[in-house]
Amino acid sequence: MTNVLLIDEVQMCPQFELAINSIYAKGIYDIYITGSNAFLLSSDLATLFTGRTMEIKVYPFSFKEYLTYYKITDGYDDAFDQYVKTGGMPGAYVYKTENRQYDYVRDVYSTIIIRDLVEKYKIRNKLEFTNISEFMMDNIGNFLSPNNICETLKNNQSEITRKTVSKYIGYLENTFLFYEAKRYDLKGKKYLTNNSKYYLCDSSFRYAVNGTRNMDYGRVYENIVYLELRRRGYEVYVGKLYKKEIDFVAKKRDTQIYIQVSDNISDEKNI
Repeated sequence: MTNVLLIDEVQMCPQFELAINSIYAKGIYDIYITGSNAFLLSSDLATLFTGRTMEIKVYPFSFKEYLTYYKITDGYDDAFDQYVKTGGMPGAYVYKTENRQYDYVRDVYSTIIIRDLVEKYKIRNKLEFTNISEFMMDNIGNFLSPNNICETLKNNQSEITRKTVSKYIGYLENTFLFYEAKRYDLKGKKYLTNNSKYYLCDSSFRYAVNGTRNMDYGRVYENIVYLELRRRGYEVYVGKLYKKEIDFVAKKRDTQIYIQVSDNISDEKNI
């Protein structure tokens, strides 16, 4: 029989690692630790418990999980349209209107992600940090790099440096708000270092924070497909073949698949 110990919001306890190490040393518990802010990053846990941790990735609800939650058994097209807009953050589902759901997601973004990151990393210019985050939200599925983000911000009279932009992107990735999809040259069978695409952990953040003025369904569908591939355990890259691009190259052990995403239902490549 396995004794399971579940500890939620462990970051609220000062020097929690001492207690966890003491419990772990008994050798009778399978310990699961969860938290909900930037002060409990998986990289920090790996440092605190060197060689004794395994990360379990948890994503927002998939469309299948969304259907299960709402007990939807037909009308899948309408359900998917709603899922695209309101996303997979289950905490938002207790609210009955779309506006209230967006309020919840916006609060998660501003308090758990932005505020805590600013405090954790002692970020002095919060405005520049949030500008980068919101710019990346507006540009999911587009090629980005610290250089071109830096140049865009400098055109808006910002003095930010490429090095700072790179650090800020890393912070946003650490909290799992964004995931990087690197470019992969199929002909040369190598990864390309110039420019990557970034995808949100959930499309609801884009609409809740930046508004619905630009729905851009094609990019959001691409985001949803990217996340679903990650849920299924694939490493996901952006494919390059000569001058053409493949939306996703998904690899898992000996399996490699190629996926093209389209929002045009008459397109043969639509998925």
